[in-house]
Amino acid sequence: MKQENNRPTLTVVGAGPGDPELITLKAIKALASADVVLYDALVNKSLLEYAAPSAELIFVGKRKGCYAYQQEQINELILQRAQTKGHVVRLKGGDPFIFGRGAEEIDYAQQYGVAGYVVPGISSALAVPAYQGIPLTKRGSSESFWVITGTTKSHHMSNDILLAAQSTATVVILMGMGQLQNIMDVFAAEGRGETPVAIIQNGTTENEKYGEGTVATIAEVVSEKKLANPAIIVVGEVVKERAALGAITKQVYKLSS
Repeated sequence: MKQENNRPTLTVVGAGPGDPELITLKAIKALASADVVLYDALVNKSLLEYAAPSAELIFVGKRKGCYAYQQEQINELILQRAQTKGHVVRLKGGDPFIFGRGAEEIDYAQQYGVAGYVVPGISSALAVPAYQGIPLTKRGSSESFWVITGTTKSHHMSNDILLAAQSTATVVILMGMGQLQNIMDVFAAEGRGETPVAIIQNGTTENEKYGEGTVATIAEVVSEKKLANPAIIVVGEVVKERAALGAITKQVYKLSS
């Protein structure tokens, strides 16, 4: 985003799900105009090449509970760099307004006169299943979908999963691997033991891993394939549609490579 009269500016930018080609043109332009880029752990580092050579690059991400910065420290860093250097780009994986705290950071910065903008990104909740040929909705299989965080701020399973398990909708669960067995127990208690489940680790990247089973068997699949975070869980009949779409998807990749 272009600064007006050198006003301190924050642009929260979605980096997409992992494949560096799944970033928007507007995101690239924002990076090119940044004086400072604060980036998260799930951001593909090759995207930092779009930043100007003079831009300061600061890693502020976290993995498995290991924090480079606490959220309060990130807020202060955004404010300090915006006030002293100008344009701060906060680069986040996926879409910054879907479990990304993007709105919180803009709200904080604006309290101190920092102009706030957002550049939406392609959410992993949509793109990762698509790369595996899984349609989140399909006539005859699913008329809607839920996107739920598996683990809340208090590190407990989200209560929304209890409601989702009673639905026929596709359920996409982010940040849920640490609660996988608890989540599957909820679905099993609703008589959903045979419902198909897919788990996709490092989706849309070269290191992508895939596991498929049912509510009753997916824990064994995870153990056998050694699946772990970062991963997305997809629960629903649409998982069975993957085989028909897989060949088409691979052919498209072949043509574009």
